[in-house]
Amino acid sequence: MPNYQTPGVYVEEVSSGSKPIEAGATNIAGFLGVAEKGPVNEAVLVTNWTQYTKIFGGLHSKGWLGHGVYQFFQNGGTKAYINNLMELPQEKKKPAAKGEEGADQKADAAEAPQEPVKIENPANIAKLIIGTDDGPGKKTGLCLFDTIPDIALVAAPGVIDPAAQDAILTHCEKNRFRFAVLDSPEELEKGIDTMPMPRDSIMGAYYFPWIEMYDTAADQNVYAPPSGGMCGICSRVDGTRGVHKAPANEIFKTALGLKYNLTDAEQELLNPKGINCIREFPGRGIRVWGARTVSSDPEWRYVNVRRLFCMVEQAIQNGTNWVVFEPNTRDLWKKITRNITSFLLNIWRSGALFGDTPEEAFYVRCDDELNPPESIDAGYVVVELGLAPAKPAEFVVFRVSQKTLDNE
Repeated sequence: MPNYQTPGVYVEEVSSGSKPIEAGATNIAGFLGVAEKGPVNEAVLVTNWTQYTKIFGGLHSKGWLGHGVYQFFQNGGTKAYINNLMELPQEKKKPAAKGEEGADQKADAAEAPQEPVKIENPANIAKLIIGTDDGPGKKTGLCLFDTIPDIALVAAPGVIDPAAQDAILTHCEKNRFRFAVLDSPEELEKGIDTMPMPRDSIMGAYYFPWIEMYDTAADQNVYAPPSGGMCGICSRVDGTRGVHKAPANEIFKTALGLKYNLTDAEQELLNPKGINCIREFPGRGIRVWGARTVSSDPEWRYVNVRRLFCMVEQAIQNGTNWVVFEPNTRDLWKKITRNITSFLLNIWRSGALFGDTPEEAFYVRCDDELNPPESIDAGYVVVELGLAPAKPAEFVVFRVSQKTLDNE
């Protein structure tokens, strides 16, 4: 308390002790690929498709980045960091010779059958994605995204190289609070049961098949990887329902068709492996029909459960920084418990946790048992909390039987 010497009235501001914990954004995506133009190995934030086209150009045939970002914004995405991995050589247009009959040539071109455009990422895309870390200001590829804590979703549209997908999963695991959205191959060389899988990870999801979309640059329909659209669907669902809602049974906008139309029997082979299918249903359109991670751990089987925990863990870490260097007393433990409980109470009210009461949905502990004297002497404050996440109703079963009337 200040030492007052002069008689009078003094007004003091006293901290209430309440430090609200706020959930961060879960819908910001990070895209890696090759753009038509624009800065190279710089993480540039774009908030709409028009802004992307001004900086990086539009759709082109030397990479899938533009198609992925277009799907992202069309499916409800709002913010994305773009990392253009390489600069494409600019094609020089030859001037038309004098006396050429331009009108006749255009008419002939219109009458000629249009050849399918071939779009593919550069052959060295895996090396570009893995990138290098030569210190501050000299990071490339995925290493550049280490400097941007806001990113929650990571995608490299059309990249199916095992080394690149492994690097993306490792990047998400290292950063702890971000989730990878991976593409399957466009073509199935063998049977559907032999589809290649990314390595086991709780921080990624895998989607099949590729979707058909209209390419404005080529003026024709093309089959494009679905990862960009899936990031947009995750963003859309996060905004309308919350991160606890699985990004499934949702309309895939921009999808005019599918590379492969799957049956229930075929999905029975893919779903247990963690391959999320995109399917077309009569009268219901093209929808995402799977919400599993590529993990074999049943505790982290579902995409929404993993992303919910990412959000909660990040919010608690960011919202409790004020605790560092505070006196490690029981009064501090009570403040921590009160603030985390208040945050989780809001999470439960949003429908993200299972339980009719807060006591059933979560618990928070910070007591003498978790913080013995030797732990306090070492400078530790240990808090334990448990959540009961609401898992998706993946298999809805209605049991129907005939009702018989007993004779009286």
